Amino acid sequence: MPPAPTFLLLRRRYLGDVVLLGAVARNLRHHRPDARIYLLTEPAYAGLAPLQPELAGVLTFPRRAAEWPGFVRRLRALRATHALDFDNTERTALVTRLSGAPVRATFDRELIPHRWPRLYTHAAKVTNAFYDSHPIIETYLALPAALGVPVVERTPRLVPLASDLAAAARLTGGPRTADPRRARRVLVHPGSRSPFRLWPAERFAAVCDRLQDELGAQVFLTAGPGEEPLVDALRCAARTHLVTLRPLTTPGALAALAAQCDVFLGHDSGPMHVAAAAGTPVVALFGGQNATIWRPPGEGHTVLQAPLPCACLGAAAPGPCIPGDSYRSYCVRHLEVPAVFAAVAATLAR
Repeated sequence: MPPAPTFLLLRRRYLGDVVLLGAVARNLRHHRPDARIYLLTEPAYAGLAPLQPELAGVLTFPRRAAEWPGFVRRLRALRATHALDFDNTERTALVTRLSGAPVRATFDRELIPHRWPRLYTHAAKVTNAFYDSHPIIETYLALPAALGVPVVERTPRLVPLASDLAAAARLTGGPRTADPRRARRVLVHPGSRSPFRLWPAERFAAVCDRLQDELGAQVFLTAGPGEEPLVDALRCAARTHLVTLRPLTTPGALAALAAQCDVFLGHDSGPMHVAAAAGTPVVALFGGQNATIWRPPGEGHTVLQAPLPCACLGAAAPGPCIPGDSYRSYCVRHLEVPAVFAAVAATLAR
């Protein structure tokens, strides 16, 4: 067998994208159990690396110009044999070349400029039709496949740290069990990177009230830093007592909390992918985005989405909407409380 390779995976952002990249690491580990695999990402997402057993470590992109010399030294010290660039921006193309890896691969996407192709040795061609009709993980896996790596895994996984699990257990009352005497736990995360994708707080509250009143479930509310007003609005609209947790500042804390709950309810978001990768069934609320691409991978998840193309809300929308732009349209507001409650109830019943 040839010497153990060292793989460098470049993905700058965002939370969900970096989580899903874990499927690539799993296939690389299956292909070469002796490999060292490193993640290169922005500092905000470095906390995902300790949750992925396949990774040997993480590097972070410099924030300031003065940090570049030290960063390049650390990058070269890895002695990467393979650099897989999942972004193909001007910056990541340069970093891929600076890594010194003999094998450097990126995507050649239809309709998207292939930046600095001479800095790479391999390219995975991806047509727009393929991208739009397959889960994003299939696009990610096209890159190692272009290097001859067989695809045997299609789901990422996050393994929460023992310290995070212990902290989560103090909040929830202990690990998730199949004991029918224990109240089912529902973790609700009402946040989203786009304010247009937010399902109204009063509807979240109505679902939470029904879960506690009719099913005897225990609802936990959480959010990321800066999303506290969303939780406050939800609590104000609710009739029942909802347990509000402090903002979760690390991916590990969120993964551990999700792993101790029976269902995660939230938007199409990074936290949705964290919960799914931690093994928690997800009920995901989608607006105008392509659910085929971004639905949580794996079994047991439910995606709710109004029929597309979306019938415009018109005057019922809280502000101007841009039809066709999933980040600037309020399509998620077509979802009604009964459908969301039924989806969570069905997941709990399973």
